Amino acid sequence: MTRRSGLALLFAVLALLVVVLGWWVLSDTPARPAPGPGNTDPTATRVARGAYLARAGNCAACHTRQGGEAYAGGRAIETPFGIVYSSNLTPDRATGIGNWTSVDFWRALHEGRAPDGRLLYPAFPYTSYTLVSQDDADALFAYLRSLPPVSEANRPHAMRWPYDSQLALAAWRTLYFKPASFQKDPARDPQWNRGAYLVQGLGHCNACHAARNLLGAVDERLALAGGTMPMNNWYAPSLLHTAEAGLGQWSLADIVQLLGTGRVGNASVIGPMAEVVYHGTQYLTREDLTAMAVYLKDLPQDAAVPDTGSPAASRLGADIYGENCAQCHGKNGEGVAGAYPALAGNRAVLMRSTANAVQIILHGGFAPATTGNPRPFGMPPYKLVLDDRSVAAVLTHIRSSWGNQAGAVSEFDVRRYRATDKP
Repeated sequence: MTRRSGLALLFAVLALLVVVLGWWVLSDTPARPAPGPGNTDPTATRVARGAYLARAGNCAACHTRQGGEAYAGGRAIETPFGIVYSSNLTPDRATGIGNWTSVDFWRALHEGRAPDGRLLYPAFPYTSYTLVSQDDADALFAYLRSLPPVSEANRPHAMRWPYDSQLALAAWRTLYFKPASFQKDPARDPQWNRGAYLVQGLGHCNACHAARNLLGAVDERLALAGGTMPMNNWYAPSLLHTAEAGLGQWSLADIVQLLGTGRVGNASVIGPMAEVVYHGTQYLTREDLTAMAVYLKDLPQDAAVPDTGSPAASRLGADIYGENCAQCHGKNGEGVAGAYPALAGNRAVLMRSTANAVQIILHGGFAPATTGNPRPFGMPPYKLVLDDRSVAAVLTHIRSSWGNQAGAVSEFDVRRYRATDKP
């Protein structure tokens, strides 16, 4: 047997093993978990708590299509493997969850299974929701059952072969998912543990702030270490690296303000994070925001290698900046306090990944309108004004001026993000 044929045989055996394991997971539908002692809170109290938890999990953002009824589903969630359409969570009996029990709902969160045992796609982040307690799941279910029923049939997913099969999904789960529960750290105080529970579970922060492998799975060893979000080309910065989010260097008050209002000092949330703040975190209590801040600030901080290079700023980049950017961001990148962020020393434009900087210039940057920041200042899009060469030149100028020492941005970097055309 040649080496090549031996390797082929090995891969075939491994593939067969994965399929067999996947089939075993798919066919071995576990018995439904026995309900807990039951939530004895008055219905109104439970519904109000569920509404709060739905905000914390940002559930409406995915389960409401543009122009559709709240929680009636139908939003297209693009993945590298096809499109998943969110489901109807209203209590309609024919098309929603009107026939579900609280155990069915908890099982969907905890195990990623529908009431009939069908496996759910992890675009629904049950890999994080598995940590949600049954008591919180019951409250969420009570809230969803209190909504007006909406008759809107669930749209079939449009996944490519072989990802459209339950067998393939079962194999993926065999490799990358196991139901779990949140375990408090006895060495930490209740506030830290509450923050960990919200960030790791219902907040599902790792769904964006972690890199994924070729099969779309998150490496838990790299939790919150940053990653490019599939299909939309926004980069969720590392919450561990001082050169990116650098939360270890923030005050608790600043983290709380950013999560609660979308803006603090020289920082504001844009892109997908603006949606998280708008729909979710701005409604959380100060106690929960502080708990999250305590946990996030305590994450181990790595001193990331800066993306140095100090490229020479081109005349073109300087001219474009003077004509289009200096009026708001200042001649020397100093910004305007409370309105336009400074660009000198700004981590968001100095990160090794240039995805967000390119996206902002092409599509504009808008912080969410929140109670604490009701009239945010925004930046217009320049997609139709600047070509790839001009965008690359002005970003290179910004990243190499006023003491900034980040690497150059190439036309290729801009072209590949523009080509996706997904603001």
